[in-house]
Amino acid sequence: MSALANIQTIDDLSRAIAAIPYATLLGIKVREEAGEPLFYLPFQDRNIGNTILPALHGGVIGGFLENAAVLHLMWQREGEGIPRVIDFSIDYLRSGRAQDLYGRCEIVRQGKRIANVLMTAWQDDPTKPVAQARAHFLLA
Repeated sequence: MSALANIQTIDDLSRAIAAIPYATLLGIKVREEAGEPLFYLPFQDRNIGNTILPALHGGVIGGFLENAAVLHLMWQREGEGIPRVIDFSIDYLRSGRAQDLYGRCEIVRQGKRIANVLMTAWQDDPTKPVAQARAHFLLA
């Protein structure tokens, strides 16, 4: 059985992350917090985009949030299959410093075919997000 099928627990999510090459390249991890998955990206030098500041690359932040949303949808819903991105919009609110990045997802609306997800990324303080993103997904 595929690691991307029947995701019900945080351990299942960890196995799914290991099965997604881009998520593995970024170094995405997950743990449970208050019964929900909390995605995090442990700091790695290779994720730096601006070496002068230093700051995380915007594509790393966006890729982290997109992967987190897909995985969160797979964990939340009962159906199988990988949700496909219809559109993705991100607002960069402040520089992502050279430290761990955390992300949480909220399914705003989910129908039979389409889901709308809001994602937030932060570092030290969840009330001071580094980025917020919104995406629509086509459900398999």
